[in-house]
Amino acid sequence: MSIAPLTPDALLDRLTEAVHALPLPGHDEHADRGSGDGAQRSPTPGAVRVLLDGAAAARPDRWADGLVDRLQRLSRPVLRVSAWDFLRPASVRLERGRTDPDAFYDDWLDAGALVREVLAPAAVGKPVLPRLWDVATDRAVRAERVPLGPGGVVLVDGPLLLGRGLPAELEVHVAMSAAALARRTPDDEAWTLPAYDRYDEEVAPQDLVPFVVLADHPDRPALKTP
Repeated sequence: MSIAPLTPDALLDRLTEAVHALPLPGHDEHADRGSGDGAQRSPTPGAVRVLLDGAAAARPDRWADGLVDRLQRLSRPVLRVSAWDFLRPASVRLERGRTDPDAFYDDWLDAGALVREVLAPAAVGKPVLPRLWDVATDRAVRAERVPLGPGGVVLVDGPLLLGRGLPAELEVHVAMSAAALARRTPDDEAWTLPAYDRYDEEVAPQDLVPFVVLADHPDRPALKTP
């Protein structure tokens, strides 16, 4: 286990290198060999899928935004997707009340829709749906599907993403200590803290991923790797 204190820019550079080095899903470097009508054709490569997992107060969206800029400089088409745009309708999400931490853990994210509309089509090079549900209006979003193009990358950020079987080529967890998380979580969202305690106990996200961003001090993060 290695823990390296880094500047935010240096940490993003490390993550960008890791994402850029990932092979594209469906790519077969041994295909397209042969001649004439019998030549094999490689399937359309899919997009690399990256999950950036972390509590809202840990700001996984901040790291996702930083990756977008760097990957685009490498001529990679990038699509940012927020898990907050793939929540279930209020009638399901809030059935146990508006401040139930177990409901937040179990019922809020529509993981099936995230796979069906984003992660599965991305893997085979098909257009993906960038948003599904508008929480403010509690209505489906009329979003157009987005084609990613060759070498595409889909970045999905949000809380409680790991341990759900979401398919991805790379998973990153943005971690905060319990004390830092409690300190940085707004008072009106403090009811979610038991859900993150349960997540740490049942899923142990820091043990599941190759990259853990230690974000107790956002301007002085560290990167933990195996």
